[in-house]
Amino acid sequence: MSGGCSSLFSGFRVIGIYSNHVPHALRYHQKHREFYVVTSAGRCFHTFNVNRLGIVAVSNSLEDDITCLAADRMLVFAASGRLISAFAKNKEVVTRYHGHQHEVRLLLPLGDQLISADSGGDVIVWDIQEGDVYLRLQFDPTTFDVSAMMHPSTYLNKVLLGSSQGALQLWNIKTSKLLYTFTGWSAGVTVLQQSPAVDVVGVGTATGRIIIHNIRIDETLMTFTQDWGPITSLAFRTDGPPILASSSPQGHIAFWDLERRQLSAQQRNTHRTAVAAATFVHGEPLLVTNGADNAIKVWIFDQEGGEARLLRSRQGHSAPPTVIRHHGNDGKNILSAGQDGTLQSFSTVHERFNKNLGHGSINKKKEKKKTKDLTYEQLRLPAITVFSSATARQSDWDGIVACHRGRLATTTWNYNRCTMGAYHFKPPGVGRDSVATAVDITSCGNFAVVGLSSGRVDVYNLQSGLHRGCYGNDKKAHNGAVRGVATDTLNQLTLTAGSDWLLKFWRFKTKKQEDALKLNAAPARMMLHRESGMLALALDDFTLTVVDIETRRVVRKFAGHHGNINDMTFSPDGRWLVTVGMDCTIRTWDLPSGSLVDCFLVATAPVSVSLSPTGDFMATAHVDSLGVYLWTNRSLCGPVGLRPLPADYQPTVEMLPGVTADDVQQEQTPEDEVDEFKSAEQLGAELVTLSLLPESRWKSLLHLDHIKRRNKPVAPPAAPKAAPFFLPTVPGLTPRFETAAANQDSQSKVLSSGFLSQRSEFASALESGLQSGSYDGALRLLKDCGPSAVSIQLTCLTSEAGGDDSLLLAFIHMIDSMLASGRDFDLAHAYLALFLKLHLRTLSNDAVAMAALVRLRSRLEAGWAKLQASFNQSLCLLSYAKSALL
Repeated sequence: MSGGCSSLFSGFRVIGIYSNHVPHALRYHQKHREFYVVTSAGRCFHTFNVNRLGIVAVSNSLEDDITCLAADRMLVFAASGRLISAFAKNKEVVTRYHGHQHEVRLLLPLGDQLISADSGGDVIVWDIQEGDVYLRLQFDPTTFDVSAMMHPSTYLNKVLLGSSQGALQLWNIKTSKLLYTFTGWSAGVTVLQQSPAVDVVGVGTATGRIIIHNIRIDETLMTFTQDWGPITSLAFRTDGPPILASSSPQGHIAFWDLERRQLSAQQRNTHRTAVAAATFVHGEPLLVTNGADNAIKVWIFDQEGGEARLLRSRQGHSAPPTVIRHHGNDGKNILSAGQDGTLQSFSTVHERFNKNLGHGSINKKKEKKKTKDLTYEQLRLPAITVFSSATARQSDWDGIVACHRGRLATTTWNYNRCTMGAYHFKPPGVGRDSVATAVDITSCGNFAVVGLSSGRVDVYNLQSGLHRGCYGNDKKAHNGAVRGVATDTLNQLTLTAGSDWLLKFWRFKTKKQEDALKLNAAPARMMLHRESGMLALALDDFTLTVVDIETRRVVRKFAGHHGNINDMTFSPDGRWLVTVGMDCTIRTWDLPSGSLVDCFLVATAPVSVSLSPTGDFMATAHVDSLGVYLWTNRSLCGPVGLRPLPADYQPTVEMLPGVTADDVQQEQTPEDEVDEFKSAEQLGAELVTLSLLPESRWKSLLHLDHIKRRNKPVAPPAAPKAAPFFLPTVPGLTPRFETAAANQDSQSKVLSSGFLSQRSEFASALESGLQSGSYDGALRLLKDCGPSAVSIQLTCLTSEAGGDDSLLLAFIHMIDSMLASGRDFDLAHAYLALFLKLHLRTLSNDAVAMAALVRLRSRLEAGWAKLQASFNQSLCLLSYAKSALL
């Protein structure tokens, strides 16, 4: 059976992605009087303001990844593959430029023209407004491969082209003529940058050489050599000091003094990867850099000696995240541990609330000293494999404990101070071959339970960092590696799962084993929902087992994944279990019904998942992706019909948030084809169903006389003004003309016998129901009437009021059918009470009607006996639950 898209989750947005290897573009907005930096984030680009690095806009997505960016005063140009798109307002595509046969790698806006160069040797000059080709230049990549472009200042219609062979050419794009050829410096040109001085150009080469050249007289003014490899970007400072900044593939930036012709300062490790671009803000001592390490940084030059310091930054993981968890009870912060070794906190509200807890270090004192024996990378701890956090005492001491890849000691982290903690938990008397594999913090925030690959489980105090014992008689809780540890809400139980196929229950305080449960396979990971006491275990045979820690029995078993289950999480109420696996599926299991209710595929395998404590968002992390993806919970926005999925259900691929193009509509199920759940009219013979009508429609039926006396007006009603023409209508919700009274004399106050003999629609429906046995039509008419109208309808049933004695018997049969069906329980009793109040004297003289009333009384007594038994059972269970809690 083919499936549709997810009925429970829909893509919202991606957080934690800021930049990649594409050089940024810096633009100035004259109306806002503010500088903006534009960075690529895959298929879309982000726009940040420089003064706060707050995100301003996210563009619509393109079909392919962006390869280069450029910006002018009004538009942002992005090239993806062979297509160039112009964006207005940092978001919408207004013009597309088609004409390149190879991948575009260089863009240069110049007035009303846009110059682009591709890898095949074509250089095209476009008309920006019309999107037409103004000029096309073709070069042979073997002799002149265009690698850099620049417009020399004050050179009208001139473009300087640099090649990977080392030569430079100056072209007039209006006349399509080659004006001059520079022989070069026997090295490929990587960067061309205009200096503040006219005619002077900075040239960066692939050998690390920097040439300051005068292109008017073709003379080299000065040269510098960078020892860190090719020049990735050049930037001239324009706020006073003659400084040139050059960046390298190793993440370092060198600052050259052009007056002294020497190196003035250097900034090492500005980025963990190659610096994609470095640009000085015009007229300000600010340098904006970005790199492939997913970081944007703004540096300010206010230090002695011309050195720069980091002013502000926006950075995410430089390597894909491995574990994500919501931190806190508000669901607004997500802790994420990445393969780059950092622990970060991403806010779902605004990026200014993001926190970077940094990179773990083996010895913080040695790292500050940076001795020659130990390098910066050797002092860093490897990536975090699993962590646990608690907010109960995070203001007093460290509230995060993490296990690192291949290391025995676990580290603590402080969320409020955004630093690594003071303690390294290492159990005494354990060899270095053991590795920490599982960790959990108690709900009170005082203790941390750590499991090792040797089967040992230890307890530590987070305040003092002291070892507080271990589980097991021989200091060994399991005969294999510990795959998961958990503690309950009241710190009474500790649960451990090991590769020996055992789930063990321990007393937290005495550390004595109470019980053990044999599993069907070795557990891969474990997750406890403390509020409900449900423990989920993902086994190595791709199945799931749910254990109730109170009864210590397996209550649910789920099978359906076709690969390793990477992670799982519970919904806040404990009803759903969401699992992700290497089969690229995200599955939602309903625990009460024990069935799969939602399943969908994603493009890349998810490695971690977390549901917010408020249940509004689901966060996922994926293989080879630097961001954290947010999915909204549709059940909070409207009714969602969740039904068990069939065994042959085939899920469809759901695009990740922020990946698909906005103008491409995803395939969705039409609203008229959605299989909505319809509740049964009656759940069981022993239960009853209310009418759901307002209480004012039936609760005051027995008190109509009192209400009329209370509402009687003091003054007589005034006669209305004579209308030119009107037709009298019958009282009721549906307006109908009273044809019988239209021919009567308006001055006569005596009703004719013909008017009294006219039966109402309700009486006719009762009479037809007496013959057919179905009273649904009559009941619908009564439901549409108000209390006064119901009283009038019931009063007119007797022969004295224009009805018939047979209608009394029909009404009794209607109430009997209502009680037999169990529907409209409240209306049946209210209508019957009013009926007996009005006609009890008349009914006592009718033997047939009295026999029907006797049968109706027996049905009433039997129905109430069943309800009373259900009420007593529920009250007994409720009182037992209250006594157990006390």
